[in-house]
Amino acid sequence: MVLKRIGVGSAAKVTGAVYAALGLIFGAIFACIAMVGIGAASALSAGNEASPFLGAFFGVGAIVILPIMYGVIGVIGGAIGAWVYNLVAGMTGGLEIDLQ
Repeated sequence: MVLKRIGVGSAAKVTGAVYAALGLIFGAIFACIAMVGIGAASALSAGNEASPFLGAFFGVGAIVILPIMYGVIGVIGGAIGAWVYNLVAGMTGGLEIDLQ
């Protein structure tokens, strides 16, 4: 069995969804780090307290912005990757796979 062509739109959708899920995971991790970091900064500062809203802003921003950014990058990367694969597979005959 030879894989001769990958649907560019299909690859872009799947890659975008996977990257968006990864962005949500990384956004949640970043949000936790931001909350802890702002809390530690306000505890260590003498008289110059960091606003707890700053941590919340970065935390919520990370959970919203990172999945969107990762998703867009995934769509673009998936489309380019599928297009390049199709170009190379046309010249080389494709990728031979064995499925059971």
